[in-house]
Amino acid sequence: MQRTANVFARVEPDIKEQAEYVLNQLGIPMSNAIGLFLRQIIMQRGIPFEMKIPTREPVAIGAMNAEALNAELEKGYADVAAGCLHDIDDVVSEMQRDYGV
Repeated sequence: MQRTANVFARVEPDIKEQAEYVLNQLGIPMSNAIGLFLRQIIMQRGIPFEMKIPTREPVAIGAMNAEALNAELEKGYADVAAGCLHDIDDVVSEMQRDYGV
């Protein structure tokens, strides 16, 4: 049996809890998942998923002036007119799958 080394990491409690929930459903202990992640870093020679800087930050409605709010609403209307629609059940299912919401 190979020797092991300890890895200590501080994470937000809710992130840890949500990850444990998913991993428990998969039957994978947290330590194994971390080991898999580290192995993928080695194999990929980098982070094993795409990392991007968001193109723009979400803005709270209360932080917008009337002109900015109208501009955002117009974008929404244009999406609807162009047929860029998503079924609410699909959106909820995706959120549950991706975020455990």
